[in-house]
Amino acid sequence: MTDRIEKAGITQPTGETPELKRVMGPGLLLLFIIGDILGTGIYALTGQVAAKVGGVVWLPFLIAFIVALLTACSYLELVTKYPKAAGAALYTHKAFGVHFITFLVAFAVMSSGITSAATASRAFASNFSATIGLDLGSFGVPLIAVGFIALVAAINFRGVGESVKMNVVLTMVEVTGLLIIIGIGLWAIAGGQGDFSRAWTFATPEGSGTFWPVVAATGLAFFAMVGFEDSVNMAEECKEPSRLFPKVLLTGLAITGVIYVLVAISAITLVPADQLGEGETPLLKVIQAGAPAFPIGIFAVITMFAVANSALINMMMASRLIYGMAREGVVPEMLGKVHAGRRTPYVAIIFTSLLAVALILFAGGVPALGGTTALLLLCVFAIVNVAVLVLRKDKVEHKHFRTPTVLPVLGTISCVFLAGPWAGRDPIQYAIAACLIGLGVILWLATIRLMRTAEA
Repeated sequence: MTDRIEKAGITQPTGETPELKRVMGPGLLLLFIIGDILGTGIYALTGQVAAKVGGVVWLPFLIAFIVALLTACSYLELVTKYPKAAGAALYTHKAFGVHFITFLVAFAVMSSGITSAATASRAFASNFSATIGLDLGSFGVPLIAVGFIALVAAINFRGVGESVKMNVVLTMVEVTGLLIIIGIGLWAIAGGQGDFSRAWTFATPEGSGTFWPVVAATGLAFFAMVGFEDSVNMAEECKEPSRLFPKVLLTGLAITGVIYVLVAISAITLVPADQLGEGETPLLKVIQAGAPAFPIGIFAVITMFAVANSALINMMMASRLIYGMAREGVVPEMLGKVHAGRRTPYVAIIFTSLLAVALILFAGGVPALGGTTALLLLCVFAIVNVAVLVLRKDKVEHKHFRTPTVLPVLGTISCVFLAGPWAGRDPIQYAIAACLIGLGVILWLATIRLMRTAEA
């Protein structure tokens, strides 16, 4: 199908269609991956995970890391085999060849990214208002959030080089915040402060055992591990993607996994699980307990920048995904236009930014939004794990990464298991996911109609 579809875009004077600019080397790609994973999740979910399992708060993060690693290996085989921008949707289309399924996968991934960005934007606006003491009433947070999305869109339009450089700055800020937590925890442990023995103590509801609470907590923790899949949508803007991706993606996952476990251990050492699980700022409690003289306002700003980074990366991913799908003929080719001067997918950026604005203004803050995002991505990951096995029969001329067959099998099983209602998911998550998929079906039908009209 790709061979039959010309690249959409603004024609350059030479008569050639502009392509995305390859500006990302291993360093920028590594920081992109780390910054995408280390987002709002770890700053907000540590307390909720502790509320389910008690002191072994690090265990669900470790299991979530293993599950993510299984699926990451499938992504590595596919992105090095097909270094295109469309990611999971491209792999689904090549494996199954059904436009409807391809569109739903693309829509699910895009929805998760845009919804996460919109939620992050509202969180940024709330933190910004609180930090400077600004009160604009009920319209204040949405207006600031919309302004922030507009700024993200401008950075995104200016070019992936500028976007990734901004990501470098924001990633270093959010990593610094987590290193502060780890440093305070290690200092406290070395000085005999806190209670390190809590890290080995289960505290689950009476009569529930330990297995199912850990499963439910892993479902929460998995939301903090997602983000690695976004990097495959930057394949066309990476230098030598087939060679770079394996070592860079695995290194990024390993670094974030270690940081998560150390943050969880530091947190539970200084703050008991019942206190850690109260409220929405668990890591602020860790600083107050381990280093009361540390300026809390500084850490609040760091948290705000971490949230901003999540929004930037998710909007970059969503726009590249729509651009890639336009090139594959799954959405109208207008969405695949590349600006001749900036060499960025400007129509896709406008489209995804408008969707984010709509979510900010009309969706509000949905308590189960994070769980719904993880639910959608777990379903997508299960499909990707199956696709890598189906596509083994499709040979390509260049060398690429090949994952052991057992890993995508285990990845499929683990993703399906964590997506099921037995994993302790709130039923509202399934209701929200059903509404999103329903919207996807409506958009798919509209897309088919537009294509048929254009062909007539």
